Amino acid sequence: MQQPKIPGLDIPVRNIYCIGRNYAQHAKELGNSVPSEPIVFLKPLGAICYDQATVSIPPQSESVHFEAEIVVAISASGKNILQADAKNFIGGIGVGIDFTARDIQSRAKKKGHPWTLAKGFENFAPISDFITDFKSIALNDLDIKLFQNGFVKQHGNSSEMIFPIPQLITFLSERFRLHPGDLIFTGTPEGVGPVNQGDKLEILLNNGQKSLTVNIE
Repeated sequence: MQQPKIPGLDIPVRNIYCIGRNYAQHAKELGNSVPSEPIVFLKPLGAICYDQATVSIPPQSESVHFEAEIVVAISASGKNILQADAKNFIGGIGVGIDFTARDIQSRAKKKGHPWTLAKGFENFAPISDFITDFKSIALNDLDIKLFQNGFVKQHGNSSEMIFPIPQLITFLSERFRLHPGDLIFTGTPEGVGPVNQGDKLEILLNNGQKSLTVNIE
């Protein structure tokens, strides 16, 4: 398998960092407490796929949920990055879906186990093309909307994040050295829900500045 690349940047994907419960209403809709610091988990490279991809519901799960997310692509190496400098390490902004086998995740949570098995199935991290000319874009005013079969299911804005994008970059870089090709899935707004075979999902960033379409089989 060829190593996946970030569309629009043409650099290989390195690490896939994901942030859980970064919107208060999403945390509440799943009965979770609002975190006091970012919850971080990882996805494997095999989860990456692209616009117009087909995602299969794995036989191990009976409840796969969509979670629309703003995705940040890192383009420069950095450690202990200051929030004021965070934008200098971003190479692009896009959208993605953090597909989650909710039944597997629920069992793992009850046992205190990691979420990897629920998050890491093949094609469970589709990503759009990335905006690379974003210097005039406000990171705290990015709009994201997910449609399921033409109906809006999720609608959020980065202004609603508990931990804004610069803070996430600082937090991660204090613990890991960030590298070009690292992706940060920044969390999902409320409205997550199950997918079924035949579904069509579409995500829009800033009302269509970038988009992602995924089909479920």
